[in-house]
Amino acid sequence: MAAVFEKTSLLQRILPLFRGFDLPLLFVVALLAGAGLVAMYSAGYDHGTRFVDHGRNMLIAGTILFVVAQVPPQRIMAFAVPLYAAGVALLLAVALFGITKKGAQRWVNLGIVIQPSEILKIAMPLMLAWWFQKREGQLRPLDFVAAGALLAVPVGLIMKQPDLGTSLLVLAAGLSVIFFAGLSWKLVLPPVVLGGIGIALIVWFEPQLCADGVRWPVLHDYQQQRICTLLDPTRDPLGKGFHIIQGMIAIGSGGLTGKGFMAGTQTHLEFIPERTTDFIFAAYSEEFGLAGNLFLIVCFLLLIWRGLAIAMGAGTLFGRLMAGAVSMIFFTYAFVNMGMVSGILPVVGVPLPFVSYGGTAMVTLGLALGILMSVARAQRQEPAKARAPL
Repeated sequence: MAAVFEKTSLLQRILPLFRGFDLPLLFVVALLAGAGLVAMYSAGYDHGTRFVDHGRNMLIAGTILFVVAQVPPQRIMAFAVPLYAAGVALLLAVALFGITKKGAQRWVNLGIVIQPSEILKIAMPLMLAWWFQKREGQLRPLDFVAAGALLAVPVGLIMKQPDLGTSLLVLAAGLSVIFFAGLSWKLVLPPVVLGGIGIALIVWFEPQLCADGVRWPVLHDYQQQRICTLLDPTRDPLGKGFHIIQGMIAIGSGGLTGKGFMAGTQTHLEFIPERTTDFIFAAYSEEFGLAGNLFLIVCFLLLIWRGLAIAMGAGTLFGRLMAGAVSMIFFTYAFVNMGMVSGILPVVGVPLPFVSYGGTAMVTLGLALGILMSVARAQRQEPAKARAPL
């Protein structure tokens, strides 16, 4: 009789919340978070409380990950349309009466100042995954056209702000969902080939295209300058080319094993601009060298591989599309950030996941990981339910 009234311990009540968590995924994220804290301690040593704030942001992201992971994918799918609609409405509000800082109109004051484009990094793939889930088994070419229209609206509004970096992230997340939903390679290859030809022509005719007074259509002036600076940073070595030049110097000076923790001269003598945010990879490379870079790259590859493995094992089309999109979000973040710091991509203001400083970006990453973990938990718990006695 006493056993009936025996109270369960706190540990016994908490443990079920962690069942089904994907341990390989958590382990890789923990490695990246550890590397981020080490890099931030060195790069942000004279930035007041940036190291402490970075750790706080990680704890907030971890809490969001844990909470979202408890929500089944079917319930997450219910937020797709409201979140997308709210995000687009806020982007329209930014266009009409947004706050302008440093020549960009990206924020809106709703009692607190927010940047609505960050919402679309998750809302966009969520909406498209919902769209294709509702049409599973009866997809038509027009469904892909409609998905393209759903993607074009927020991407166009974000580019108008202008915010090329965020628009590229939202575009990549949306296109990954459309591709994983079954878009034919016959439709994928032509724009890729045309893009490659366009890049080759720009590189070939760079002296004429980047001459003074030449104006490119479609692109804003600052976007044109970023591309021209990428092609030839020495064009303005103390101005717009300074970021790329100093980043490459820092990466090259790190050598094979780096100069050592807290010993990066480019970092601590403040030659690297934005060394705690967009260019933290340069500071990290200087101190930990090629070995440290390979460690980061392997961790990101393992994270992406694990995400794609979760996508392949998901029980629903929505789960597969969302897990695949989240995996490609991490790939895009890491590839674009490392590429722009290394001088192979234009500087577009994309953070390095778990390493760069930034509360909004960290919250977005926590939400994305929470969705990925939710899909993984549903996948692990489904066989258990199937084996449960009637």
